[in-house]
Amino acid sequence: MTQLDTGTEDLLADVQDGVAVLTMNRPDRRNAMSDAMMTAMERVLREVEVDDAVGCVVLTGAGGAFCAGGDVKAMAERPTGAPVQTVDAAIHHQRLRHRATSGRLWQMPKPTIAAIGGPAAGAGLSLALACDLRYAVEGAVFTTAFARVAFSGDYGGTWFLTRLVGSAKAKELYYFSERLTASEAERLGIVNAVFPAGEFDLEVRQRARRLADGPRLAYRYMKENLNRAVSGELGESMDIEATHHIHTGLTQDHREAAKAFVDRREPKFTGR
Repeated sequence: MTQLDTGTEDLLADVQDGVAVLTMNRPDRRNAMSDAMMTAMERVLREVEVDDAVGCVVLTGAGGAFCAGGDVKAMAERPTGAPVQTVDAAIHHQRLRHRATSGRLWQMPKPTIAAIGGPAAGAGLSLALACDLRYAVEGAVFTTAFARVAFSGDYGGTWFLTRLVGSAKAKELYYFSERLTASEAERLGIVNAVFPAGEFDLEVRQRARRLADGPRLAYRYMKENLNRAVSGELGESMDIEATHHIHTGLTQDHREAAKAFVDRREPKFTGR
């Protein structure tokens, strides 16, 4: 295992067997976001995206929670008075942060997994929704939460949730901010699977390892195809599928997989 230097205890990160694990680490605040955490997340995600040793990225939280979103307690403790920066500057900074965190989880050419070991709320839920796959432990709860603190929502949550559950259901979940159980979230398609606490870590790790050991070039183009499918026109999607399909057919991984199929054995992928 290789520990990554994040520059803060608010975010821990390591790489093992091709899997990068980023752990939000403020358990006393249910891993609510801090500036140090999100600054570190921006940098670490940027690094692992281009690290050839990493084939899959897992985002999780410490201490039995995923992420409570923004630190509402810290917001309430903020002194009133003149803002530190202008509204326009604050908006620009937040736009950059969104793209560097949830935007990067969605767009990076590697599979991303949210390992949801406890409550996911607000922007914490948005980060989970930005990942390709979401696995939850039994007992985890989910809520958009924003309406309860008079926020409209951020980190791409409205875009991601609408594509998972449809416009009407996403509006209901945002307007009323009701809590969903893990089983309800699975039924709605928000999470891919729910596991008992004793099996959760192993199940997520096995899936992450399988992705890290898989055909990385194929996953790169597969993810781009699937991402385009949620917003692109059909003809455009089919054209890019054709381009990527022919390209992956020329890779060493494809030739190895075809030979392994004939030999009736498991393929050994090299990412080439």
